[in-house]
Amino acid sequence: MAQKEENKILLHACCGICSGYPIQLLKEMGYLPVVYFCNHNLDTKEEFEKRLEAQKVVCMYHWVDLIVEEYNHSIFLEYVNGLEDEPERGKRCDKCIELRLKEAANKAQELGIKKYTTSLVISPHKNFEKITEIGKQISSEVEFIAIDFKKKDGFLKTNKLSKELGIYRQNYCGCEFAKKI
Repeated sequence: MAQKEENKILLHACCGICSGYPIQLLKEMGYLPVVYFCNHNLDTKEEFEKRLEAQKVVCMYHWVDLIVEEYNHSIFLEYVNGLEDEPERGKRCDKCIELRLKEAANKAQELGIKKYTTSLVISPHKNFEKITEIGKQISSEVEFIAIDFKKKDGFLKTNKLSKELGIYRQNYCGCEFAKKI
């Protein structure tokens, strides 16, 4: 049983679409993923619920545990205060990623899980190196595992799975600022 505990990894999931292939790959790599849905950046409770329902379907498909952080958009708004007019992929986005990875690292530590990663990196719109840098700076207590889920057609594989499962497929990152673009 101890070996299984050692193989646990907390996967921060931004949505069901993006987490489908990362969960599969982590399992293939010998990890036991625990999915953490923490997305205060989502602009409405309705959007949060749609993405959460999709995440539940993906987790049931893969037979993995799902931990859901209660939605609180004001946390995000306070965290990115003053950066509202930043361009997409700019400082506001870095802060958004930092917020969610801090939450993930804290949750992993709380649960006694020694490693964490994120499905954010599967998006072709996200910078793997930048996310890795942010993740590695977050916590000395929990190790950020940098896996570029885009490799080996990861983005295509995760999209194919989401279509097969018939889950909600959003068309924007999540915050109201990205929606304006």
